[in-house]
Amino acid sequence: MMGKFFRKSSDGSKPKTVEKALIYKEKEEFKDAHWVVKNASAKQFYEFHLDMDDFPNIKIQNIANLHETGLSFENGKISGTPVTSNMYHLDVQFYHIHDQNQIETKKIQLFVNADPKDLWKNIPSDKNAAFYKSEENSFKGSFSDKKMVVASKRGRSHAHEGQFREDDFAVRMLPADWNIVAVSDGAGSASAAREGSRLAVVTVSDFFNSQEILDQIEHNVNILYNRQSSAEEQREAQQNVINILSQSVLYVHHTLEKTASENALSMNDLHATLIFTLLKKFSFGYIILSFGVGDCPINLINSDFSDVQLLNRMDVGEFGGGTRFITMKEIFDDTMFSRFRITCVENFSYLVLMTDGIYDPKFTTENKLEDTDRWKLFFEDLAGNNDDRTKVDFINDEKIDEELLGWSDFWSRGNHDDRTLAIIY
Repeated sequence: MMGKFFRKSSDGSKPKTVEKALIYKEKEEFKDAHWVVKNASAKQFYEFHLDMDDFPNIKIQNIANLHETGLSFENGKISGTPVTSNMYHLDVQFYHIHDQNQIETKKIQLFVNADPKDLWKNIPSDKNAAFYKSEENSFKGSFSDKKMVVASKRGRSHAHEGQFREDDFAVRMLPADWNIVAVSDGAGSASAAREGSRLAVVTVSDFFNSQEILDQIEHNVNILYNRQSSAEEQREAQQNVINILSQSVLYVHHTLEKTASENALSMNDLHATLIFTLLKKFSFGYIILSFGVGDCPINLINSDFSDVQLLNRMDVGEFGGGTRFITMKEIFDDTMFSRFRITCVENFSYLVLMTDGIYDPKFTTENKLEDTDRWKLFFEDLAGNNDDRTKVDFINDEKIDEELLGWSDFWSRGNHDDRTLAIIY
């Protein structure tokens, strides 16, 4: 509808009768116009632009009752984060630009859907039960000459039934400037998986907390990356490092066997995955030693996000043979050595370890784990580009551990498993 030009009479009196009729007509047309205001969702950021293109002479002054929703109106749009679900009846208060003293009202409705998170119970786990574990845990600190943040949160499916967080992690500064981070996901079907995951990460970090073992690793790493070394010497050094890494995994397995025996449990009761990275900065670059059993990835992202490497073998899908656990004897077969990686890089942006509670909703499939575009989206998500507007600030990182825990509470339909995410940055 085109705007009208109204003139006062020559004696300065009010608009002529015909002009009053046009004003009245335009106001009534605005009142009668059917507006479909899109639904909002409780606790999720909402934004809706009011389309006024067909009513150039109508100006909205205010929207009454809007404060009840937790939203605000400014610059032609309704925005904010509604608090509770309800059907809200709103009064759009408006005027005609040629009759500004007369405020009229148009009624609209806004429906705010319930936050699906509110439909899930959050029942505390039993503090008196064997192998009690807190519902969440986090860490922030240094890792070599970089920083690290880790968050581990009980999933909604476990919280709804008062069960335990099955995930776990361990971070440790080791002798001679080595560092280790380990992450484990206990199998939900295993009765003591929470203890299996805890033991796995603690035991492997204990194994490497040895000057003698680290000296052996370092001696062989220096041979491996010494340009003066022969190809045969490098092959032998590489094998020596992998042999030490395999000893650590066997040590974890034996510890779990002993625990099962002492507590009248079977190894199946302690089923848990395990991934870890052992890292040190040398003069020639960062050495990253990695291992994985199960479906939890380790990813290395280079400095300009142009390349992403998966640093462990994933046990997923029919071609990967399905899920594997550190408790299984069959992982110690002829393919065991394929589970280890020795990586040397001059620098990197991020080194990321996660359980499938993060991997499934954010990456969906294994082939996305080396997709640079998917990783860019992932870090945009961490930066606040998400429905909850939760942000993890890697620059002003005083509260980064709290922020990562908050971010980990994201909603993803059908994905309610425990979530653990470790990021070296």
